[in-house]
Amino acid sequence: MKRELAVAGVLAGAGLAAYAGWIEPRRLVVNAMELELPQWPAHLSGVRVAAISDLHAGVPHVGLATIRRVVETMNALEPEVHLLLGDYLDASQVLQRPLAPESIARELSKLRAPLGTVAVIGNHDWRKSGDRMWRALDVHGITVLEDRATDLGEFWVAGLADMRHRRPNVNRALQAVPHDAPVIVLSHDPDLFPRIPERVALTLAGHLHGGQVAIPVLRRPLMPSHYGERYARGHIVEHGRHLVVSSGIGTSGIPVRFLAPPEILHLTLVSSPI
Repeated sequence: MKRELAVAGVLAGAGLAAYAGWIEPRRLVVNAMELELPQWPAHLSGVRVAAISDLHAGVPHVGLATIRRVVETMNALEPEVHLLLGDYLDASQVLQRPLAPESIARELSKLRAPLGTVAVIGNHDWRKSGDRMWRALDVHGITVLEDRATDLGEFWVAGLADMRHRRPNVNRALQAVPHDAPVIVLSHDPDLFPRIPERVALTLAGHLHGGQVAIPVLRRPLMPSHYGERYARGHIVEHGRHLVVSSGIGTSGIPVRFLAPPEILHLTLVSSPI
């Protein structure tokens, strides 16, 4: 009996390892949410955005073919705008096959939306290539924001500098945005969320990968956040302010995922009823 239990345990462990190391990191989930936002105007109800974070391109499971699959899936959603939340490169894994920032940007430039594609830069991008990833995205027609905002017509998108390698300034990022204008803020790191003012309709972030191995409490020591699991992933509301944190596409550290599959955010923004 003990031997049978031991064999069963070994088989279960092997199956779990195979799933976490091979199957789940290769999945791609579209996480669709309808968000009722107090600071989103009624005449813009129904605006749809697609967003991704943390490609970590070059790590196992994320080559150019994966990026093409992500781009094709996002385009098929037909959002008004594509939003990219940083860490297109990886600076952590010895198993990676490095990809040139220019190659990654070329694939991302195939994203198509009426209002274009807007991006911020993440900590791994700075560690891996300095400003090379930024320059590559810019050359390929993707708007990169660092502590500034861009007017997309009926609403604005503001982007914050990465807090691990730069000095983000929320006030500077929102300086050009009229006080009564609807605005979405992009922040690679969700730890900046407590600094976001109430007038921002929605903040989007990534960085934490949902813990990668998303077992609550157990993942807490591995979460690269000053707030533990507070901003692990998903839709978070604090004091009437709204944040959505993506679990990302790639992996950092070790190439495994469990209960945190790679995801594309597909968000429909509606005005919160008074």
